[in-house]
Amino acid sequence: MPLTHTRQFRVRYYECDAYGHLHNAQYLRFMQETAFDASAAAGYDLQRYHQMGRQWLIHNTEIEYLAALHYDDSFAVSTWVADFRRATSRRMYEFRRGDELVARAHTDWVFLDSASGRPATIPTEMVQTFLPEGVPQPALKRQPFATPPPAPAGVFRTRRRVEFRDLDPVQHVNNAVYLDYASECGFQVVAHFNWPLERMLAAGFGIFLRRNRIEYLQPAVLGEELEVVTWAYNMRRSTATRYYAIRRVSDETLLARVNTYAVWVEVKSGHVQRVSQDFLEDLRPNLVFPNGDQ
Repeated sequence: MPLTHTRQFRVRYYECDAYGHLHNAQYLRFMQETAFDASAAAGYDLQRYHQMGRQWLIHNTEIEYLAALHYDDSFAVSTWVADFRRATSRRMYEFRRGDELVARAHTDWVFLDSASGRPATIPTEMVQTFLPEGVPQPALKRQPFATPPPAPAGVFRTRRRVEFRDLDPVQHVNNAVYLDYASECGFQVVAHFNWPLERMLAAGFGIFLRRNRIEYLQPAVLGEELEVVTWAYNMRRSTATRYYAIRRVSDETLLARVNTYAVWVEVKSGHVQRVSQDFLEDLRPNLVFPNGDQ
């Protein structure tokens, strides 16, 4: 069995969104914190990595939200390493409120030489520590990031500048912040097409996330201007996937991309409902439907 580590948390009020749920980006912060704790408990804390001249950076993350967490909920995050390759490793996560599984996720980490920033070979000793029974065979398959269809005529764009509060101790935008950028852009785009949050709540529905897939390609640093581009595709009766591309404005380098799978929900009952025709008509310029119609 892999070495498993569990940490307890409690949802704080300022971590909740306007629906009263734990904000989707906060899950990534709990995952990162638990992963650091798990590594330290196995003898690989940040100081040891510093002495080795090595560090881990996240390449991509996928998280599935199964049930909402609310203010003051106590929950546990469990994590374990699922596999190692030459310079990468997949770490798994489960969120549980008591016996209830409320979210599950995995993250692919890349092992880097701190000085050069290039991938480094993971030591055999480390592999044996986290997977004492050996690396599972065959190796876990990695699913490529799903490429969205071409952007519709009403692609939405917004810009922001990297602030000091967005950075982590390696002076890059923290991985969870990219999801904050995407989430904020998601509310901006529906408001741009005449559906601000207030109108949605008055109509009795909300857009709840069920899955996020984030791929990190290049770091963003303090002061850089970023552009977030988004459109939704694969529109169905009650669900859609929204794509976000985050680029550095100065050279148009793609820094990160996100696919968010969302469902329309009646807020009062929590039941899935069909997307209203009014909403579809207003958002149509920003949507790509399964048959390619705009």
